[in-house]
Amino acid sequence: MIARVWHGTTRPEDADAYLDYLNRTGAVQCREKSGNRGIHIFRRIVDGKAEFIFVSLWNSMDAIRAFAGPDLEKAVYYPEDERFLLELEPTVTHYDAFSTTSE
Repeated sequence: MIARVWHGTTRPEDADAYLDYLNRTGAVQCREKSGNRGIHIFRRIVDGKAEFIFVSLWNSMDAIRAFAGPDLEKAVYYPEDERFLLELEPTVTHYDAFSTTSE
């Protein structure tokens, strides 16, 4: 399994609206793609900014390519991202993902 990790920041007053926007855009598009194993969105407010981490889990790099296009490291953005985000980070990071359980 592969984790695709994106990071972005908004103003704190936009945090709830941006979370809703993420759930209507990137989350939906990821879930609709074959090979997607789920998504997780993390948010925290720190130092006057709302930080978001968007983690999508995939079966393979080919599945990611079907979502992201041929440049796997390039971040995927949607029309209103520029309105919310303080910066459009150009790349994402991929990790081998392993499941663990706690007892």
